[in-house]
Amino acid sequence: MGPEYPFDDAATARAVLDDSGTLVEWNTGAELLLGWPAAEVVGRPARRLLTASDAIAPLGPRWDGTVTLRHRDGHEVSAWLLAHHRPARLGSPGRWLVVSPLDGGGPPSEDDPLATAALTQSPCAVAVYDDRLRLRRVNDAMADVIGLPEHLIQGMRLPEIGGKPESEELEQHMLQVLTSGRPLDVQTWMRTGGEDRAHAWLARLAPITDAEGRVRGVCLAAHDFTDNYLARERLQLVNEASVRIGSTLDVTRTAQELADVLVPALADLVSIDLLDPTEHGEPAPRLSAPVGLRRAAHASVNPGTPEAVLKPGQVEHYPAGSPQADSLVAGRTIVASVAAGDIDQWLSWHKARADRVREYGIHSTMSVPIQARGLTLGVAVLTRFRRPDPFTADDVLLAEEITARAGVCVDNARRFSRERETALALQRSLLPRSLPRTAAVDAASRYLPAARAGVGGDWFDVIPLSGMRVAMVVGDVVGHGIQASATMGRLRTAVRTLADIDLAPDELLTHLDDLVVRLSDEAGGDGSPGEVGATCLYAVYDPVSRRCTLARAGHPPPVVVRPGGVPEQVELPAGPPLGLGGLPFECAELELREGSVLSFYTDGLIETRERDVDAAHRLLCDALATYSDSLDETCDRILHALLPPGGAQDDVALLLARTRGLPATQVATWHIPADPALVGPIRKQVVEQLDTWSMQEAAFTAELVVSELVTNAIRYGAHPIRLRLIHDAATLICEVSDTSHTAPHLRRAKTWDEGGRGLLLVAQLTQRWGSRHTAEGKTIWAEIGLLDAD
Repeated sequence: MGPEYPFDDAATARAVLDDSGTLVEWNTGAELLLGWPAAEVVGRPARRLLTASDAIAPLGPRWDGTVTLRHRDGHEVSAWLLAHHRPARLGSPGRWLVVSPLDGGGPPSEDDPLATAALTQSPCAVAVYDDRLRLRRVNDAMADVIGLPEHLIQGMRLPEIGGKPESEELEQHMLQVLTSGRPLDVQTWMRTGGEDRAHAWLARLAPITDAEGRVRGVCLAAHDFTDNYLARERLQLVNEASVRIGSTLDVTRTAQELADVLVPALADLVSIDLLDPTEHGEPAPRLSAPVGLRRAAHASVNPGTPEAVLKPGQVEHYPAGSPQADSLVAGRTIVASVAAGDIDQWLSWHKARADRVREYGIHSTMSVPIQARGLTLGVAVLTRFRRPDPFTADDVLLAEEITARAGVCVDNARRFSRERETALALQRSLLPRSLPRTAAVDAASRYLPAARAGVGGDWFDVIPLSGMRVAMVVGDVVGHGIQASATMGRLRTAVRTLADIDLAPDELLTHLDDLVVRLSDEAGGDGSPGEVGATCLYAVYDPVSRRCTLARAGHPPPVVVRPGGVPEQVELPAGPPLGLGGLPFECAELELREGSVLSFYTDGLIETRERDVDAAHRLLCDALATYSDSLDETCDRILHALLPPGGAQDDVALLLARTRGLPATQVATWHIPADPALVGPIRKQVVEQLDTWSMQEAAFTAELVVSELVTNAIRYGAHPIRLRLIHDAATLICEVSDTSHTAPHLRRAKTWDEGGRGLLLVAQLTQRWGSRHTAEGKTIWAEIGLLDAD
């Protein structure tokens, strides 16, 4: 057969024909049999060697029979021929190998070790080959496996008998045993001449020796271990499925992983169709045809999956009689095949699918429901067209086992997706929908949930305060999911409440720390500390003084970019994270020129696996250093520079604020002596100032408010007393400050009371009013809406 065969090759007449019947090879044995040298027959039709009475019409991959051949000298030769067909593959054309034995070895003698081997009664298939690797004996079991009787194939080599590449490989192992004298076990998967389908074989090769110990041949004992082989393959496939399926909590990715595991190990084409969840988030508990399914994934042995009718994402409504609907309604696996005659019935409802069956030669399908935790999630349809064998009962069990494991992963991914969407909706509902427009800052923000971990507890806020001031806050709750989002909502509400009473940043964080401690105690339930924790950064900016006061609780410090300057990290006392309890927080104060940009962010922006924190800070500063009039463009540039292409590993909150300054022309201040008689002149000065500002429409209301607040400060406050008016385009603010720490309270005066109605009047004439404590005392303020006063 080839140059690797080291023995005389003239014991077999051998010829090779192409599919058109032209001779392409002719060996020495063929020349001995018919007398024709190779030069005279190669390239010519083989039918010229047959007598006119013989006509050969071989069917299938192998043919044998006795024919009458024409010798070169004219006489006829009767010969038994064995023909093997090798189909075209990998660019090689199809071939017919035709062989006929010339030397069967002769009758065995009594002392011949090849003849005396116990063959006939052996329960396993046994064949004995001589020292030229020519067949000498086979027992009945081996003859059944080969499908040919012993007297016809004696003297032939294994590749000549088997005619397959596996036969050639097995002969090489026999040669190794013959030359080394050591036995060898070989496993192979092939279809022998006596089988209708491929089996797994264990070939045990052993040398045969004579009395002197010389190797005289090779004994081949073949054992069919198909059941064990398939069981091992199934176990390996189940193990592979447990590793490959469910690598992420993404429904589509999980469905694709299921399809990829099943192809080509169990099927040539697999489609995964899933039910869309109802408005309650669960698939419908009861199914009836027609069934609407969405194609989640598919896979094929052919690149591009040309056999598929649907594309991923498309929806199909499957009627009764389709494999998808029938198996889902029945709740069990359904197998169909061309041999059973039920594929045509299944596909009669869809012409495109029927065309695919005929085009690709689909002969078997198996429809397996995807179920988990009592719910039906979808269906996996397995199809065979390249593999010739139909689905067996063992294939059904294997497909159901793998699909059941995948169903749990799909359900986990679906539940995670639903929880993530719920948490994201909750998170976005708790975050500000838009940032308020203030006279103190221009602001822009971004929030991104983690790509895999999901929504966390990051938040940001911009809170208008009295006196044109503004508070900016960014925080991060430990953990992810709905619980973290809910905790974030409680903390954001608490910050807004505490900011409304104008607490200093360090005092506000102290109160917020107490709240987190209580939340931790509630989370523990049994008295043990829970796992609630958070970090926070709180800043207050005053556009009149252009000063910003900040304090942080375990949070990354902000980065500031002053006009014409370079980005720099604000030096700010760290402070402990919220929830530790009892530890102090400290404030820092910055003077900021108008147009300075403050960057507040959570640690998800700068802490990644790809780079260290210092490198991330440099990238952040580089992004901030590129000037842009639009803070939104700056936000996008920062996220693009710092976050990996696959998305953030932790959720990210980013808040940028560009400071404004209130011109001195929009502020008026009076220092007031403690003399009630001076209230009238003060009112007159206020009216004159409003005339200067062209705000005459607010003069009447401002007179009443100033009169009440100044009178109260002279009567109940402590010196020195200061009156300040601040305005922008929409608001006029009246502030009266003194050094007393006693705050006024709004009350309803009784009928016989002579006073007590002043603050009630202020509350009704203004948009809002309040008080705030300062290091020197307190300030009572009231806001008058200019549009309302018009």
